[in-house]
Amino acid sequence: MPKVALTTLGCKVNQFETETMAGLFRQRGYEIVDFTEKADFYIINTCSVTHLGERKSRQLIRRAVHLNSTAIIAVTGCYAQLAPEEIKDIEGVNAVIGTNERKHIVDVVEYAAEGKEFVGDVRNVMQEHEFEDIPMFGMQSRTRAFLKIQDGCTNFCSYCIIPYARGPLRSRTIDSIVQESYKLVKNGFNEIVLGGIHLGAYGRDTNNGKTLADAVAAVLNIDGLKRLRLGSLESIEVSDELLDLLVKNEHFAHHLHLPLQSGHDNVLKAMNRHYTTAEFAALLQRIVGKIPDIAISTDIIAGFPGETARQFAESLEFIKTLPICRIHAFPYSRRKGTPAAVMPDQVDETEKKSRVHRLQQLSNEKARQFCQNFIGTVMAVLFEQTMSDGIADGHTGNYIKVYTDKVARRGEIRRMKLTKLYRDGLWGENLF
Repeated sequence: MPKVALTTLGCKVNQFETETMAGLFRQRGYEIVDFTEKADFYIINTCSVTHLGERKSRQLIRRAVHLNSTAIIAVTGCYAQLAPEEIKDIEGVNAVIGTNERKHIVDVVEYAAEGKEFVGDVRNVMQEHEFEDIPMFGMQSRTRAFLKIQDGCTNFCSYCIIPYARGPLRSRTIDSIVQESYKLVKNGFNEIVLGGIHLGAYGRDTNNGKTLADAVAAVLNIDGLKRLRLGSLESIEVSDELLDLLVKNEHFAHHLHLPLQSGHDNVLKAMNRHYTTAEFAALLQRIVGKIPDIAISTDIIAGFPGETARQFAESLEFIKTLPICRIHAFPYSRRKGTPAAVMPDQVDETEKKSRVHRLQQLSNEKARQFCQNFIGTVMAVLFEQTMSDGIADGHTGNYIKVYTDKVARRGEIRRMKLTKLYRDGLWGENLF
């Protein structure tokens, strides 16, 4: 039985796509092994959001060559889509596959192995208009499953390379979403996360009038579903229909990730973000008014070109006023081919790191404040792992991390009384 090792860099969508590729290999009789082991084939699913992602991608290619110099190495993902010739020139690479040809992965590597010649399968993704619907095979996990229902983005934020790597909007059919979700529930997954590159634009590329709320409602109707969660969502795409589902359906997790990117209107405009800080704040207040226990997390880019120290300080003060529980802070990464890359007044790397650090400190404060609101309450926790010290951890529906020293099996949902702050979350006691 030939052995294949797969590894992933980047977002949850990339991770999902690696799982589907692993399923295709299993279906064809391959043994899946860890990427640290010697294998006959190595599949590297790359990221191109930052320079760091691309550098790590190259490092993983070289690691695979070191593990087995005679193995077939295939590179896919956003970096492969954007720079196929650059990757082709890396010693040891046998195949480069774009972001919309993963269904051919097994055939591609087998062809490369048979002929010992380079195979390139990178097409113009801007011409793709159909969602690449790959069924899942041989699902391994028993806790949370990520299900990709949308691909592509047409926002063209001035800092972002992803629209060029992923192409236009493409939505999975609701029938396919329900079929795959049903399969996940039957295979023991207690939580499904619906995600995409531009999730809130789901259905916009079709003529059937369906929206993300329709897809969510369809999945929520599946018998046996315990918990449904959404991936990252643009704030301007949070519809009233979606909020109504959050209010009315107990299986719809009270957690939204809404990227803000900056708390200053001038910076948002330069980023080509299509909202103001006032609109963002008003939306969050409306959401919290309807769903008081909801967790809202966000993304912030620090050191965008032209962001002055004063603008950053004002941004920080604005973010402090928001009812959010967590901030994912990133230093701006200059991406060739984007408008922001040639903007004047690029911010110094040291200054960017300093701003990220301040955002992380604020995130820690926000997280503690949010968790404190739930001390003494009882909540359902989906447990994910037991660590070497015997302490198990998992998450509530509103994404509070809960720890306990009681016996809790991976994938089990248990009602816990949350008693105190602990590490980056809360401590839980069994409710008998």
